[in-house]
Amino acid sequence: MLDPETQDRVAPFMVRGINGLTAYDSTGEGPACVFVHGVGLNRRIWAGQVEPFAHSHQVITYDLIGHGRSDTLRGPLTLADFAGQLLALIDALGLRRIHLVGHSLGALIAIEFALQHPERVVALVAMNAVFHRSDAQRQAVAERAARLEQGEAGNLADATITRWFGDPVPERLAHHAGRVRDMLMKTGAEGYAVAYRLFAEADTAHAGWLAGLHAPALFMTGSDDPNSTPEMSSAMAAQCPDAELAIIEGERHMMLMTAPEAVNTRILRFFEDVRQRKGQAQMHSGGACS
Repeated sequence: MLDPETQDRVAPFMVRGINGLTAYDSTGEGPACVFVHGVGLNRRIWAGQVEPFAHSHQVITYDLIGHGRSDTLRGPLTLADFAGQLLALIDALGLRRIHLVGHSLGALIAIEFALQHPERVVALVAMNAVFHRSDAQRQAVAERAARLEQGEAGNLADATITRWFGDPVPERLAHHAGRVRDMLMKTGAEGYAVAYRLFAEADTAHAGWLAGLHAPALFMTGSDDPNSTPEMSSAMAAQCPDAELAIIEGERHMMLMTAPEAVNTRILRFFEDVRQRKGQAQMHSGGACS
């Protein structure tokens, strides 16, 4: 497998949809699993998941609108716009049903997609999602959105790294923090600001709707994530008809990078449980009809 720095120099595949060109990578064979990254990042953030999941799945990672090598659109944008980008991608790839994993803003996009297109989602994983922020959290994220709209991404990068990795950043995580900072700095200013404004205002987007989430869902976050808290994930899971909750102890917002083995093991176990449950349901259904 190529190291992350080398991967950054490999040109992605491109597909054109209603929201312009979308850059994506695909590897592995088996049931499709699509990974949706968070605001300010790009598809390369999933480096710790690609190889482990590719042993049993077709793994698709892609760049959100205005991120990485995908096209930028003038804002404001909605979760439905980003869900539409995902729909266009999987339609172009001929994928009928997918396993869907989203992180942070990507988790909200994944939930939106699953609500809009329940027939297309086998299982959903929402990592480090936000839900009903406190007043203080809402004020802080709104201030960050305003500063990004004023072109201050560079001034916010260090504070973002502190929130996501700790202060000071542990030496064992310094490389990960450096890669994330590099992604944040390379994300186009307009695309970053538009997506962050959506992220700042979307914490209640699915309030009252989660009872209609038909796909089996796993809500995950880190015990030490100060902004995508365990209480948020727990509240979301409690409102869904078929959901599980997993808290990764000692981890923060970027646990997909900092604790990939724990994250991957939990998600793959969830996928296997869903597969077994589906098989048992089909067997029982067949027996009832015979």
